[in-house]
Amino acid sequence: MGEYIIALDQGTTSSRALIFDRNGQIAAREQVPFPQIYPRPGWVEHDPEQLLASQLQALYGAFASSGLKAEDIAGIGITNQRETTILWDRYTGKPVYNAIVWQCRRTAEDCENLIAQGLGDPVREKTGLLIDAYFSATKIRWILNHVPEARRKAERGELLFGTVDSWLIWNLTGGRVHVTDYSNASRTMLFDIEKLAWDSDLCQALDIPEQILPEPVPNSRLYGRVASAFRPEYLTALEGIPICGSAGDQPAALFGQGCLRPGDMKNTYGTGCFTLMNTGNTPVRSGHGLLSSVAWCTDADPVYALEGSVFNGGSTIQWIRDELGIISSSHECDILAGQVEDSGGVFVVPAFTGLGAPYWDMYARGAVLGLTRGSNKKHIARAVLESIAYQVADLVTAMEADAGGSDHGSGYNHSSCDNRCSSGSSRLLTELRADGGASVSNIMLQFQADLLGIPVSRPACVETTALGAAGFAGLAAGVWKSPEEFASLLRTDAVFQPRSDAEERARRMEEWHRAVKRASGWIQDE
Repeated sequence: MGEYIIALDQGTTSSRALIFDRNGQIAAREQVPFPQIYPRPGWVEHDPEQLLASQLQALYGAFASSGLKAEDIAGIGITNQRETTILWDRYTGKPVYNAIVWQCRRTAEDCENLIAQGLGDPVREKTGLLIDAYFSATKIRWILNHVPEARRKAERGELLFGTVDSWLIWNLTGGRVHVTDYSNASRTMLFDIEKLAWDSDLCQALDIPEQILPEPVPNSRLYGRVASAFRPEYLTALEGIPICGSAGDQPAALFGQGCLRPGDMKNTYGTGCFTLMNTGNTPVRSGHGLLSSVAWCTDADPVYALEGSVFNGGSTIQWIRDELGIISSSHECDILAGQVEDSGGVFVVPAFTGLGAPYWDMYARGAVLGLTRGSNKKHIARAVLESIAYQVADLVTAMEADAGGSDHGSGYNHSSCDNRCSSGSSRLLTELRADGGASVSNIMLQFQADLLGIPVSRPACVETTALGAAGFAGLAAGVWKSPEEFASLLRTDAVFQPRSDAEERARRMEEWHRAVKRASGWIQDE
């Protein structure tokens, strides 16, 4: 049996493939960007064929550069941008419309109508989610209602729906396997997270034919094997390799960070920012705008997570690079920000596609506030990095309110906290684990620690999303015998200790909340 695992990391702006050895070290990697499509303000799409081609190109490139043979590969694990919605023809394999990306806000009005119809409570109770354009269900409905013949074909069983994991697995197996893992299924707004099954009542309420939905499956098991029928130019050399692990990008990062105990928390600083806390075998119902999802299931009992989402994190750095031209590379943002002591009173609220948790304001829009004649690009660069940390601080505060204090919120199993907290303790969270592309910024992580008043740690391998996908596949393939053995491979690169006091933290957050208030509900004011 081979001892290497290939992880496919299909993200919002690029597709990557990484090959890990049994010690968790990277043997090879390849990254291929693909275009973003913005048909209208607030709309975001991808061409599914371009997305697939970029992922297969990255897969082939990493494998070719590694010098390995197919027999050296024990399995393939997949991790992906979640909620992004694709519908394709069951027989031709051709998409009927572009992928509607998780950031897209086109169904905001549809969501308002569903809330007015009284669906908010059933959705929350069954799926752990709030009704929002973020999730897949209203995106599916939009395609069915707006693409000619789509609904009729779906009702006849001629169309298939999938999030990106399903689309990749279906193509990698030559159209033989139509599945989605539990973590991705739980982000559709159609999945009962306790029964681990599609909910017929919600499908009926949203007028979505159940026959188009993939089979929900655990995160670590054999789904199928690579078949080169569709893409021989990329897949012939990999024919027959097991595809045996899958998870949405954020649960994969939680697993890749070794957050195996209830109360363990991480934040991924990617295109968006995503803070997840392991809540054990019981989903926690949030009272502060957070979400409950299945994190993973590697055996009989699912592990749940409490989650908060920031729609625009690292994408804010891309914005000042690509749209404003203030910087020529993402790293230059850190260089500029380091040339000033602070943001000079400048605040950036990057609500380009609304605000996620804990605000859930679909009508907020981006704002730059506090400008004076002395403000310059250095202050804006600093404010961009700080905006990411402020948004994460909002999530952590909400999460502690839900899962902290004497009872850790509704449904939290306090007995599983070991000795790290006690009933009535003021802080459950003692550390935030950071990963993702933007976590390379020392300035931002130091500011994050200052805002939270707790250490922020960065792993030696910041590729924790891909590593988590590799972990799920490696468990199914026998490379690692247990999640604990896998987690023992992790090493820490740096720990950022807080330097500010409680008064300073409170002042900064109060100023941030004033800025958020200015950006809230913006397009409703027209």
